[in-house]
Amino acid sequence: MKIYTRTGDQGMTGVIGGRVRKDSVRVEAYGTIDELNSFVGTAIALMDPAKHKEMIDDLTEIQHELFDSGADLALVKAPEGMDLSFKINADMVTRLEQWIDRYDAECPPIKRFILPGGSPVSAALHVCRTVTRRAERLVVTLADQESINEEVRRYLNRLSDFFFVIARAANVREGKDDVEYKRGGEVFK
Repeated sequence: MKIYTRTGDQGMTGVIGGRVRKDSVRVEAYGTIDELNSFVGTAIALMDPAKHKEMIDDLTEIQHELFDSGADLALVKAPEGMDLSFKINADMVTRLEQWIDRYDAECPPIKRFILPGGSPVSAALHVCRTVTRRAERLVVTLADQESINEEVRRYLNRLSDFFFVIARAANVREGKDDVEYKRGGEVFK
């Protein structure tokens, strides 16, 4: 099989059920999720399996779910006779909430806003958080224009919270303090 097909040379790309412009909001949304998946892979590559095995396992599961999210967003119309159901579901959102609570229990109480940084792993996870927020904004725009799996939007919303908390937990495991924003007062009490 050849990697190149030349079918996209005119600015169109294939989605499930048709073709769309490569600069459509749909392609931007699932393309940003693909970008996020690469950053998650980078964060995993920075992790020491002895300190971060559970995190690596959770993040690897998230990588699969990001691929599933992209597939859900690439579905424009199920081809005739094909039963395509969405892959992202409410149980995944609930599981993310459980993971957030578990990692948050490792962290000291938060008093100020946190700047990305501390350890390299934490900084990489903050990049994941911000790319997730961008993907979520694109999915919100897409949902205003076209039909989508609404669970993807919920999943991304929760996922950014997950990345915030796991970045803090990574600092704890690396023996680094969070980098606090010092120009404001204590906002969390």
